[in-house]
Amino acid sequence: MGGFAIFKAGGRQIKASEGDTILVDRLSAQPGDEVRFEEVLLIQGSTPGSTALIGSPHVEGAVVVAEVENEVKGDKKIVFKFKRRKNYSRKAGHRQKLTRVKVKRIEGD
Repeated sequence: MGGFAIFKAGGRQIKASEGDTILVDRLSAQPGDEVRFEEVLLIQGSTPGSTALIGSPHVEGAVVVAEVENEVKGDKKIVFKFKRRKNYSRKAGHRQKLTRVKVKRIEGD
């Protein structure tokens, strides 16, 4: 299994292997649905000594297939604004909605 792929999801680059469970920005998919990430930047094979496929910018024909598990909320981030000597401060919290997916397979040339 040791191979992995680096792909883009939600404006971030994510490194994942087959069987990994990862969090990505919220997707409009239901639990049990299959999602395909087609912006694959790199694929590293699982056999020792195999060469990496590096895209410019994407690897042609490569796709990461994952299954949606559920939707969760991320950790709370505190947003605090403050201006000294002006009696001004604002405090707010934010929890990002995320989708938990399990990588089923990595397809590439």
